[in-house]
Amino acid sequence: MKDLLFSAVILVGLSPSAFCQQQPKPLVTGLKQPSAVAFGPGGRIFVTVLGEEKKKGQGAVMVIEKDKAVPFVTGLEHPMGIVAFQQWLFVAEEHQVVRIDAKGKASVFAAAAAFPTPPKTLGGITVDAESGTLYVCDLGDEKGKGYHAIYRISPRGKVDLVAGAKTLPEGTVFSSLAMDGQSHLLLTDAGGESILRYRIADKYTERVTDGLEWSYGIARDDFGRLYVSTAIGRKLFAIPRPGAKPVLLAQGFETAYGICVDPNGKRVLVADLDGDTLHEVAINIPGYEVDGTPLPLQTAVAFPDLKWTGWEPETKSGKPNPLRPLVLTHAGDESNRVFVATEQGVIHVFPNDQKATKTEVFLDITDRVSYRDDQNEEGFLGLCFHPRYKETGEFFVFYTPKKTKNTNVVSRFRVSKDDPNKADPASEEEIMRFTKPFWNHDGGTICFGPDGYLYVTHGDGGAANDPYDNGQNLSSLLGKIHRIDVDHKDEGKNYAIPKDNPFVGRKDAKPEIWAYGLRNVWRMAFDRKTGKLWAGDVGQNLWEEIDIIEKGGNYGWNRREGLHPFGAKGTGPKKEFIDPIWEYHHDVGKSITGGGIYRGPRLAELDGSYIYGDYVSMKIWALKYNESKARVVANRPIKDPAQPIFSFGEDEKGEMYMLCPATTGKGIYWFVKQ
Repeated sequence: MKDLLFSAVILVGLSPSAFCQQQPKPLVTGLKQPSAVAFGPGGRIFVTVLGEEKKKGQGAVMVIEKDKAVPFVTGLEHPMGIVAFQQWLFVAEEHQVVRIDAKGKASVFAAAAAFPTPPKTLGGITVDAESGTLYVCDLGDEKGKGYHAIYRISPRGKVDLVAGAKTLPEGTVFSSLAMDGQSHLLLTDAGGESILRYRIADKYTERVTDGLEWSYGIARDDFGRLYVSTAIGRKLFAIPRPGAKPVLLAQGFETAYGICVDPNGKRVLVADLDGDTLHEVAINIPGYEVDGTPLPLQTAVAFPDLKWTGWEPETKSGKPNPLRPLVLTHAGDESNRVFVATEQGVIHVFPNDQKATKTEVFLDITDRVSYRDDQNEEGFLGLCFHPRYKETGEFFVFYTPKKTKNTNVVSRFRVSKDDPNKADPASEEEIMRFTKPFWNHDGGTICFGPDGYLYVTHGDGGAANDPYDNGQNLSSLLGKIHRIDVDHKDEGKNYAIPKDNPFVGRKDAKPEIWAYGLRNVWRMAFDRKTGKLWAGDVGQNLWEEIDIIEKGGNYGWNRREGLHPFGAKGTGPKKEFIDPIWEYHHDVGKSITGGGIYRGPRLAELDGSYIYGDYVSMKIWALKYNESKARVVANRPIKDPAQPIFSFGEDEKGEMYMLCPATTGKGIYWFVKQ
């Protein structure tokens, strides 16, 4: 394969920080032309080696055991690419693709005869982690000529052509590839300077970046950062965000070929073809460093003696009845009380005292709230108090009503006249109504901004893929954040439209809309110090995201998921879309629970951090965003309670709490030092 290498050129278009780099650290030496690397079954490292040149059957897959390479599969012909999926390894072996099980048993998965055109030299291979579909590129013959193509191989081994001479840019030689979402591929061009994005549905191609002469390996980590090796340039680059210039991460390889990212996200492994070495490079991108060290904090039950009035841990039939607290907030009336709402429709109130022993029922509307365990995105989802609650006695709720299917309402209630710990259930006044096509993606957060207006979020209408394109449709209330004035009423409404809302006066847009292009924001909150609105938007296939919401902002759904194109209409970054400040892959977690900026008095080390978690993986992080650098500088894990994370909330002083399901009733946590 050395004959494929072209003369090196000077790299151009790199950022100033590109001259700060590290030297690669040898992990295993003595390999015979290592070409690709992957983490596979059991978390082990597997490396393909070509063996001695011009000798048949010298290729092999090696497994790394205690810093030594041990043969795993031998007798292969030029194995140039390797990828793992579930318990399997898939190897691109010159004219065919081989499947290898966890014990090293190899079988032909896609023979040369299965390809529409006999492949010349199969190279890079990648997999759609959701479906198991493989994509593999053909480099052509050993002189860099011949038929260059990209093939798709179904989980059953059926092969079809995705891109060929008629659809690929002239003169390109794609040596490696990676998924970008499920509908796009990222391609390294061994004959040019570009990384290209290829939309599978309509064969549309766009440049991701330039200035990477003879790029070969490509990989992405769990936080959306892209890594590219250059074979002749002998370097490893990082692209920290879409649109950013490549940053030099390491240099000094002989021939940097296939690469992969360690699942723990701390290093990139590089197969050095001519150096006969497998290297490791720490992920520490100059100018884009992110502190990922664990904080010396953990969660603890916040109110250990609290009993919930009217709640029992078992139903009358003896089935478990977990407490489902979804909202924790305060009235802002200097009473230092805590209000907690359950998904079934009960608001509890109690003194903000760690020794509190009993709640009082502030409001019970279970008679009108729809909740079922098999449709658990519905129910009582939002609660907030009027900024002048001390004067008005008004508070607002978001819930799914029993009487109307696929509907959510925002209503106003008032406290009773004779008891500050009791609301008047008969005082309900419906403010706003949402009708949606499906039961899920309700959103549900309501909160007042520093401007005194009520902000309301609702999901895209449910199902999957946003089938009605609600996120991008300004004439729909779905997939949006809204801003309304609840102190006044326009004609025909129980609220008024603020005159400075971004789409006021536009005929094709709902004037309530503040921001759009959102899938299903599960929790948003204002920073009480800066007034910025933060949101966690739940992803669908692969990526969860954190957004800072701006007036009139379009956050891309369903053209984008996180920092990636989504679906057949998906696209790379565009000026009209605001990308998230942070994302994480579904290997890390599968449903973000947005929190808020910590401004509490107890833990100075958390001040200014965005606290968020993941409902599925049950992990918690403290994220720091640097305004002047316009990037995340820290994402530090906090020891979690191994409980699904429903929500976060804060008390009147700004102390933050986390809400989880609890069969014991102890579902409110806060953060303490370890």
